[in-house]
Amino acid sequence: MVDKSEKFRWLVRLGFAARGVVYILIGYLFLSTTGQSQADDGASGAFDYLQDIPFGTPILYLCALGLLGYALYRLSSPLFDIEHYGSDKKGIAHRVGHGASGIAHLVLAYTAFQFAQGNKQSSGGTSGAEEATGTVLSMGFGPAIIGIVGLGFLIAGVMQGKKAITGDFMNRISGRAPDFTKYLGHAGYAARAVVFVVIGWSLMQSAWFDSSSQVKSLGAAVASLRDDGIWFTLVAIGLLLFGVFSLVMARYRTVPDLGPDGLKPAYRL
Repeated sequence: MVDKSEKFRWLVRLGFAARGVVYILIGYLFLSTTGQSQADDGASGAFDYLQDIPFGTPILYLCALGLLGYALYRLSSPLFDIEHYGSDKKGIAHRVGHGASGIAHLVLAYTAFQFAQGNKQSSGGTSGAEEATGTVLSMGFGPAIIGIVGLGFLIAGVMQGKKAITGDFMNRISGRAPDFTKYLGHAGYAARAVVFVVIGWSLMQSAWFDSSSQVKSLGAAVASLRDDGIWFTLVAIGLLLFGVFSLVMARYRTVPDLGPDGLKPAYRL
């Protein structure tokens, strides 16, 4: 009989795999000559692409389940400190970031589920990010909230860049992982650093000008680099490699065991 810790680990690993599929498709669509309009919609474009391929619907359901598992895993960090970052300033910053990631992946899981049911298609127009930002900006303290979120993305971009340089992401990956894993991580985190900075800056501009037209989603952030030639290509390749890196993590990422009460991990890294 599989205990709940084993079920939890399998769900988390499915989550890393689902994240990998999304990033691989986004990178692929940007690099292809026919899928760039879908790529501009980011994850929604990737889900839209899956709708049109054989066995796309089952894959979408698996992505939705996996992304839900990944979201719950990330949310367990601020709630239960499952990764043992602690309660000092640095630890709290990590845990808050994981909480934000958890919420974002909950939204992605719901979006994948909608695509799987055939209830949603890629927008091809005003992005959900623009609509959400416009709603927040209409509130009294909306610009300040958007500015704070933008600052958070800028900080996250710096942190992603730090990971790309130091390679400390390997600390939570099994030593049995293939040797090329580190190189995939370097490239992937570097690409994510660029994308997060672009998104953060767009949010800061939206807050400053009180307009949602400047805000960029993941897809729009990469698309904004098209005129920069080699940088656009490198970021697209980096995102694809981050997807491959996520697939490797699905197998070799160190996932803490749940303790007897189901809340606390059984060991500390």
